[in-house]
Amino acid sequence: MNFVQPIRDPEYIRVMKRYLRGKSERNYMMFVTGINSGLRISDILKLRVRDVKKPYFNIVEQKTDKIKRIAMTPSLQRELKKYIEGMEDHEYLFKSREGINKPIGRSMAYKILKEAAEYVSLESVGTHTLRKTFGYHFYKQYKDPALLQEIFNHSSEDITLRYIGINQDMMDKAIKDFRI
Repeated sequence: MNFVQPIRDPEYIRVMKRYLRGKSERNYMMFVTGINSGLRISDILKLRVRDVKKPYFNIVEQKTDKIKRIAMTPSLQRELKKYIEGMEDHEYLFKSREGINKPIGRSMAYKILKEAAEYVSLESVGTHTLRKTFGYHFYKQYKDPALLQEIFNHSSEDITLRYIGINQDMMDKAIKDFRI
């Protein structure tokens, strides 16, 4: 298993958004939903139109079976509102082209993200990159590891900081600044 990283540089995020939107609105919205919600890809792919008509996600996490309510950012709400125009409540948000009303799979989500990452020359990208990117930028903005720990359902702040790459950033900086 490869260890994936968050996308730390907002410019890479901006370029990836533009690239994905140029390819497909579905792929763009999957990316935007992931980096703005902190949800796991398994929970994102199971979302239906009815699940995004409220100003929050109300889901049962697939991995933990815990009920989770996460408010949506205003920008994500606006984007989703436009995206679901003309769609029916029972439809999956990120439909596969195969079958009738089936969501894309995790492997397709990975391929979509990998292709966009290659376009901007990013390495160590996978489906968890979306969740980690949310966490990284949330932490940078609010500096509240306890709140992020709660959002992610992690058992400790240390696990959360390691998960989003903050510990790695601090180690890298310390080594760069080290002098004998």
